[in-house]
Formats: sequence, structure tokens, C-alpha cells
Amino acid sequence: MSQDRTRRAFTRRRWARRWLSWRRALVGLLVLGLLGLATYAVWFSAWLRAEQVTVIGADQLSVSEVERVAAVPLDEPLARVDLGAISTRVQSLAIVKEVDVVRGWPHSVEITVVERQAVAVVQIGTTLRGLDEDGVVFRDFKAPPPDLPRVQTSSGATSESLREAAAVVSALPDDLAPRVDHVSVATVDQIELALRDGRTVVWGSAEDSAQKAEVLEVLLGQEASVYDVSVPSNPTTRQ
Repeated sequence: MSQDRTRRAFTRRRWARRWLSWRRALVGLLVLGLLGLATYAVWFSAWLRAEQVTVIGADQLSVSEVERVAAVPLDEPLARVDLGAISTRVQSLAIVKEVDVVRGWPHSVEITVVERQAVAVVQIGTTLRGLDEDGVVFRDFKAPPPDLPRVQTSSGATSESLREAAAVVSALPDDLAPRVDHVSVATVDQIELALRDGRTVVWGSAEDSAQKAEVLEVLLGQEASVYDVSVPSNPTTRQ
């Protein structure tokens, strides 16, 4: 009896070990199967394909223009859509300052653009161009916007002179910038503002423009025809 009992116990333990091994193998196969199914679903199937494009931040640009340039490959598995290539194509638009492209699971590609904003205008040849805060020329205007100052350069619209002019205009408070008729750039150290009321501001270089703008706001309360803030710690005025 004791031998039979021992034999049965041994058999049960042996089957238990075998079942444990089989169960581990089955679990492993199940996990592999699920991983394979997930890989297929994400990378190869039509279940998670790109079906639509969402454009955020387009104001000066039209949504249709962004979609056209982005050329998102619809009906392709979303995981295989080349977001970097889409970003590069949208970034090629002169008006786009920044772009971010992400997957919007399960079926969308989301494109967020930050557009350049004109702070001034400059005439290049016969065309009036918009200038952003970084001195980048990025769009055309048919007529001068009434609230934007013009940039005039004596040595031509070089990238350096445009950057300096843009830095000056960008430093002006929102209520002061529209009062500027034009910014004259003789050299990078000889910048002047001509106000719409006929007064002149000697600015100097674009360095310390924020401080110069603060000083100028105070000085404009004084009667004068010329305001010199080229040395903001020692501003002067004259008739």
C-alpha cells in the first residue's frame, strides 16, 4: 500500500511539473501571439491607418494650403507615417516659424503651426515685404498696413540691417509701435525712428532696445522734436 501511495504521489508531482512547464509555454505562446497581433495591427493593418489631418494654428495660412504642402499619406498605417518628412515640408513655408507634427491615435495626423507675425514692412525691389521679430522676410503686402512701421536702409536690405531694425521695433510697447512711421538704418549703430507726428528718435544700435523703449515712453511726455535714447542711462532731447 505504501509503495502504491508513493508511486501515485510521484506521478502526480511529475504531471504537476509537466503542466507547469506546459502552462509557461502556453503563456509564452499567447504573449508572442498578442505581440505579433499588436505589431501587425500597428504597423501593417488598416485598423490604425491615417484617415484625417488636423491643422492647428493656421491663421494667415489656409488649412487647405498646409494640408497640401504636408502631403500626409492617407490610408497608410499611422505608425509608418514619416512625421519628420511632413514637418520638413510644412517648415518650408516661409510664413511658418515653428511646426510640430504628432500622431493622433487612432486615425489622425495633427499639425500645429506657429506663424511668423509681421512687426514691420520693408520694400525690396518693387515689392512690400513683411518682416518678423527675427528679421526674416516672409510675406508680401499689396499696401502698407497702417499699424506697421516701414524699414528704410541706406545700404540696402541686408540681413544684418533687417535684424537690427526688427529688434528695435519688437522692443517697442504695443501702443508705441503704431506711432512709428518708419525706422531708418544707416548702419547697425545709426538707427533712427521717425514718428508719425514728425518727431525723431535717435536710437543708436539695437543693443539695450528694451531699456531704450522704456526711457522713450517717459521722454515723449516732454515737448521736443528730437529724442536721443542712444545712451539710455543719459537720454537727451532737443527742439
